[in-house]
Parts: sequence; structure tokens; C-alpha cells
Amino acid sequence: MTIPPISMTPDEIMATLRRFKAHDMDWQSGRVFAYIYQPHETAAAVVRDAYMLYLAENCLDPTIFPSIAQLERDVVRMIAGLLQGDEQVAGNVTGGGTESILLAVKAARDWARAHRPHIAQPEMVLSRTAHAAFHKAAHYFGVKPVVVAFDPATFEADVAAMRAAITDNTILLVASAPCYSQGVIDPVPAIASLAREYGLLCHVDACVGGIYLSFLRKLGYAVPPFDFSIPGVTSLSVDMHKYGYSAKGASLILYRDRALRRYQMFASTDTTGYTLINPTVLSSRSAGPIAGAWAILHHLGEAGYREIVATVQAATERLIAGINAIDGLFVLGQPAMSMFSFASNNINVFHLADALRRRGWYLQPQFSTPLSPRNLHVSVTYGVAHNVEALLADLAACVEEVRQAPPTDPTLIQTLVSAIARDPSPATIMELMAAIGLRPGALPQEMALINDVLDALPDAVANEIVIDFFNNLY
Repeated sequence: MTIPPISMTPDEIMATLRRFKAHDMDWQSGRVFAYIYQPHETAAAVVRDAYMLYLAENCLDPTIFPSIAQLERDVVRMIAGLLQGDEQVAGNVTGGGTESILLAVKAARDWARAHRPHIAQPEMVLSRTAHAAFHKAAHYFGVKPVVVAFDPATFEADVAAMRAAITDNTILLVASAPCYSQGVIDPVPAIASLAREYGLLCHVDACVGGIYLSFLRKLGYAVPPFDFSIPGVTSLSVDMHKYGYSAKGASLILYRDRALRRYQMFASTDTTGYTLINPTVLSSRSAGPIAGAWAILHHLGEAGYREIVATVQAATERLIAGINAIDGLFVLGQPAMSMFSFASNNINVFHLADALRRRGWYLQPQFSTPLSPRNLHVSVTYGVAHNVEALLADLAACVEEVRQAPPTDPTLIQTLVSAIARDPSPATIMELMAAIGLRPGALPQEMALINDVLDALPDAVANEIVIDFFNNLY
């Protein structure tokens, strides 16, 4: 493929893009219970307009565009206040929850270099329910992730196991509010207290829950404490582009004070070029996401967020009750908000996900662990809340469809897994990928067999297969 020799007209370009998009899931149908967090159209239009107004402005140098710094200060102060932080709390808008977590871990590592210089191999202690972004941060920054068990009934982090995992090399404890996978809030006060006892940092991942849970509490729900009201919580991540309903590319990383925030930053006057100062990971980035975040906070206001959260929580409670009423399905743990997962004791939920997708629905498959079954994840948002009854009807029908269909041949799965165990070479991995329908440059239509095999493989091997597939996708 080459750059077109002559220009395409705007109409031709948009027609081509729409043709590409025709193959995507229609999230505007309200049937995609993942990835998309869309407010009502009036609010969405406000975000789009604000985003486009600042599309070209570059966050690299706020001395040239001081309004960007003002917008970021305002967003940080509003969310810090919502999370019961005082005026000492400092933070930045990042490109997403993963970047916020990366910065929290990077700041902890550099804090330890300054305050615990004897530590050669820093460690952070986290539950297996913590988001994969912490493992990514550990991989990037040379921090060892010490993963501990969780309570298999509640899915809460096991605080006693965290205590037992602390060593002289520990620098950071991690809590989730909630964990993305099951929507369960960890015992943050106990984890933060443990961090204080040992003189450690404590990060709370509230990317999905920070805004939602805060307004749920304002509505009178009994929400366990998780924010800066807890002594010992030293940093917190929260996404604007999830339940803040801003455009993609807006999260916040917040610290108890500027002294700790300083460790996330990077500066360089070491080259022949301009002075580089990066509060976050990227240098050049559009100010559009910051403007969109500022706009939605002012447009919805507290009243608007309360209304949305009340609507979504009512839909969530109905959906949880409806799922638990379907024979063979059960919700895992006690979800604290509008994210949860459910499993089955008599059907293959990966086949269920495929059956739902054939009817236009999307739920996220999640693999099993030694303490939890394979399951399907559900994110209830304002844009899908009206479709709960329709989903429940199709879900019940799909359960019966899967129950009557032939299951995946366990011998086939065992044969494929055994082949990898005998010879985990790249050639064998490529053969396995072809056998389960993963072909270079193509997206599979059905995922059940693929998920069955990946779920049965050791994590390290499954990771290699997924990387190889995406490495060859484009």
C-alpha cells in the first residue's frame, strides 16, 4: 500500500471511513456492555465541541497555551475534592488509566530510590484481582510484582497475605476500588493502614470507580471508604473517560502532595534542543481530552452525575438479579457498582459469549484462575442501561441454545495444550494458533475454542500467543 498519488475529496474520505466502520460492533445500539462510556447526546455534543476547540493545542508547553494549565488545574481540583482530598493533593490529567497507573508505579520506584537507596530490586504487593496495568508498569520500570491470593468468595484482596508478602524490598501496596474484573472494592483502610505501619506507599486504583462510587455515596448508598479520606492512601488513579463520561484520553493520577508527585516527572536540559519537561509520559499531545473533561464536569454538574449514576445503578441491580435468576448462572462476589462478572456451573460461558454476539450483544470473556471460574464481564453504562430487559431475554435464550449445543471436545483442547507443553517453540505456537482459528492478519468470527485453549494454557504461553497474534494482525 502506498500514499494515494492524488488527493481524495472529503466526501470520499468520509465514505471510505464509514465503509470501514460498518464492520465494527454498533455500540450506538446500546448492546455493547464494554469499552464505551457514552452520556446522553447533548452531553456528548458538549464534549465533542470542547475537544475540537482544543484539538490542535499542544500540552507540551503550557507557557504558550496557559489556558491548558488552567483547564487541567480545574479538573484536578474538582476530582480531588470529589475524592475527599485537601488542597495539598496534586495531580495531572493523563491519557488513560494505564498511564495513570504507570506513573504511580514510576513515582513509587523513584521515591524509593531517594528514600530507600539500599533497595536494588523494588517490589510491589498486589492481589491477583488488580488490573494488568500494574504488571505492565512492573515490566516497564523493573519493579517486581508480588502477587497474593484473594478471598475466593468475596474477591477482596487478602490483607493477611499482603502482610506476609512484605519484605525489606517492598515499596508499594496496591488496592482496587473496585477491581475491574468483579467490581469488588478491596479493604482499602486495612491495606492503607498496613502501608503506614511499614512506611510504604499505597496506591488505590479507582480508575473505574472513583467518580461513580463517590456519587453513589452521595445518593445514600453504603460505599466502603476508598479515597483520600483514609490516612495512608498516598496516590489514586481515576478515569474521566469512563464513568466521568468524557472523551477517550482523559484519566487522572493524584498524589497526597506535590512532594510525591514530583517523582513522576521527567525533565531534560541535556541536549542541543529545547528544555523538555514532561509531567506525564507523553510530550506532544492534544489538549482536546482535557478540554472535554473540563466541559463534561461543568455541563453535567453534581446533579447530572447523580441522575446518571442513579439510572445506571438501578439498571445494574435489575441485571444482577435477572442473571442470578437464570438457571446455571451466578454473579461473582458482591459487586459494589455497575461492573461485575458472572459464571456458570453447567454451560461454557465462552460459547455463551459467542451466542450473544451472534445476536448483536458483546460481553467480555475473562479467564479462570486457581481461585475463580471463567466468566463474562459486564459494564453497565448510561448508554446501555435502557437495554437491560432485552439483554436478559436474549441471555436466557442463549443459555438454552448453548446448553443444547455440543460442547467443545475436551480431547481436542487437551491435545493442543499437550503439544505446547512438549514443544513451546514459535513453530508449535504458530501451528496451535492456526488450529484454533488464529490466522495472521485475520480476525476470528467465533472465539469460544480460542478462549477455551488460552484458558487452559499456562499464563506465560497464553501471553506469547496473544502477542504473536496481534504482532501479525497489522
